[in-house]
Amino acid sequence: MPSTKAKTLIQCDFDNTIAADDVSFALLDAFADGDWRQYLKLYHERKISVGVFSSKTFGLVKADEQTMLDYILKKNRAKLREGFKELLDYCARKGYRFVIVSNGLSFYIEAIFEDRGIKNIPVFAAETEFHPEGLVVRYFGPDGRQLQDNFKKSYVELHLSQGYRVMYIGDGLSDIIPASFAHHVFARDDLLTDCRKKNCKYTPFNGLNDVVKGLERLGEK
Repeated sequence: MPSTKAKTLIQCDFDNTIAADDVSFALLDAFADGDWRQYLKLYHERKISVGVFSSKTFGLVKADEQTMLDYILKKNRAKLREGFKELLDYCARKGYRFVIVSNGLSFYIEAIFEDRGIKNIPVFAAETEFHPEGLVVRYFGPDGRQLQDNFKKSYVELHLSQGYRVMYIGDGLSDIIPASFAHHVFARDDLLTDCRKKNCKYTPFNGLNDVVKGLERLGEK
């Protein structure tokens, strides 16, 4: 790993991390034409990849982009976790790069940020094509190749190769492998459970102000 004196990058998940809830699940509950949770069960049992999960579940959605964005934005179904602004402000002051790498869909993440006036945050997430017969969702790695799994890991590896000290913020099963490559992990939920089992450097968080405090402590060492 690079020296801890290296430039710092924050790689952050979105759903259940920046967003207080899972926006993708809210969309699937509202618009999926069928039992999408059967695929969630298979995913949690590690029987299918995240690429297959997203392809199968969003393939059940026939709504158009604007209909889904109206559902999220006009009904305020995308509440951001407390402390997000403070985290962005802290990163700006310290010169830390902040990026979103999410298994969610880029169209709604970017729209939520635009709606809140949040600018200049790179978002790496699933690309979506909208079709009347169902959405087509694909993940592409940093090299442009389509991925079925390890999407988040591919970006951690990229950032490490660029000489960054990587701080990872996440919550779910898909964060476990990529977080294991980071210099320090800020964790909640399933990721926190895994971190507690392993000998890794981690800090629990509820609000994102907890992450700011943790970064401050790390900066003092």
